[in-house]
Amino acid sequence: MSDTENLLKLFLDGSHSNEFENDGHIQEYLSKLGTYKVENLLKEPDRLKNEAIILKEQIQELAVTNYKTFIETAECSKELYFHFNAIENKVDQLLVDIPKFEKNCIDFGEKSSGINDLRKLNTSTLAKSAKLLEILELPQLMNSFLSDGLYEDVLELAAYVRKLHHKHPDISIFSNIAADVDKAWLRMLHQLLSQLREDVSLPKCLQIIGILRRMEIFTEPELRWKFLQSRNCWLNHCLKEIPKQEVDHHLTKKIEVIRVKLFNILTQYRAIFNDDEHSPLMHITENKNINQNIIVFSWVKDKISEFFTILDKDLEGVTSIESIMDQCMYFGSSFSKVGCDFRPMMVPMFTSVIQKKFTKSVEDASRNFAKNIDKFTLIDKNHPNIQWKTNNEDQMQPPDSLLEFYPLAEYLNNILTTLNNLRLCAPIAIVTDVVMNLQESLVFISESLLKLYTQEHQAFTTSSKDAFTKLCMAFYDELVPFIQKCIHVIYQPSQIASKLGVSVNALQKENITFLDKSVIISHIKHLLPAKTEPDIINIMNEHEEILQDVTN
Repeated sequence: MSDTENLLKLFLDGSHSNEFENDGHIQEYLSKLGTYKVENLLKEPDRLKNEAIILKEQIQELAVTNYKTFIETAECSKELYFHFNAIENKVDQLLVDIPKFEKNCIDFGEKSSGINDLRKLNTSTLAKSAKLLEILELPQLMNSFLSDGLYEDVLELAAYVRKLHHKHPDISIFSNIAADVDKAWLRMLHQLLSQLREDVSLPKCLQIIGILRRMEIFTEPELRWKFLQSRNCWLNHCLKEIPKQEVDHHLTKKIEVIRVKLFNILTQYRAIFNDDEHSPLMHITENKNINQNIIVFSWVKDKISEFFTILDKDLEGVTSIESIMDQCMYFGSSFSKVGCDFRPMMVPMFTSVIQKKFTKSVEDASRNFAKNIDKFTLIDKNHPNIQWKTNNEDQMQPPDSLLEFYPLAEYLNNILTTLNNLRLCAPIAIVTDVVMNLQESLVFISESLLKLYTQEHQAFTTSSKDAFTKLCMAFYDELVPFIQKCIHVIYQPSQIASKLGVSVNALQKENITFLDKSVIISHIKHLLPAKTEPDIINIMNEHEEILQDVTN
């Protein structure tokens, strides 16, 4: 224990030693007190009492003098006390709210961190906005290329977009752009195929097929078939535009259009799809076992079948068979250059139509004769015995004797018209049918003459009977031989025999190019006067001489 503490215990009875132990003024006073003498120490209590009285008086005087200040100080202290209490309450409340505030600060820090990242992203986006705008405008740029027909640029742009999408598959904007580009890709495919359905040149076809190959949508066989389908649409469109007013012009134009357009399509196909084994395009074929020629030849076969259908439908309505046949034969010969000569397939079709037309014309002539003979009568009519004229200058001149009997004359005119139409295009294959049709028609004429005789012979006078005999003789001696002569003009027996490798007598036995007169006059033979049958060989020789004169 120090001296100072001991002194404080002596002076203060140990009650307040701790309070004044560290007081500087006490320490200084004690140090000063230690320097006093005894006399001064004895006087020191009195001096302290006097000084205390003086201080008390001064305090009282100060209180009286400054009582207002003390009152204000007291009030201020009181107010400060209340404010300190309020502050203490606020501080307590603050201490309660500090954890919430701390949590909110943490949340704000996290949010502000995200906002900061977004700000950085926006700043980076703003800095690269030009490049981003270019990427966003890729679909619009591709559509612009498509509108301008810049297909090479479209291919490059599509490849670039797919590369971006493949590199960044998780970025949605690239996925959207790739989807838009795929839609434009399909539009380009439709646009290219639409161009193939129009009248395009070979260089344009080469360009379109080259682009379709680079698009890698179709395999090589599919591409070939798609090309033929598209060009077939163009061909059908050309056929639909042909006017249908005149059957001959319509069919002729159809044949010409099919020939020209089909040949152009095949030329384009062969130029684009080179099937040479040394061609650089052969490696494109995925399956080496596929015969690429089957595609084009099957398509050509379908087109030729469609052409035959058109021909079979329209051929019966035409008037000039020979011109149509010339067109078709030229069509077939031109296609022989590409290995598709179909001329032999058209022969039966034309032969059938010619035969039907000939048969119909002969039947019409027979029906017309039947109408005329029903109105014709020999009763009460004068038929003067006029000497029949012969024309040695023109052997093909119809007999003048037929003019006395207008049904026979008109019938012969109709038959001559039919034979003249046949002469322009007379197939050898129907010679037997031609002869049989004419023979049946002549048999019908013979039956009609017998019917006339049966109806009127009871009323015949001598002149009427002579006139009927003259009618039958005109039919037998003039009409039938003249028709036989016309048949031999069209189908010369010598040429037919040469082609068949037989003799003329063999033709006669088989009734090839020869009418059977015995069958024709079988119904009226008993009404004809007896007459020596001429030698058929002599008649044929006469016909040969006439043919030579006609040819010369």
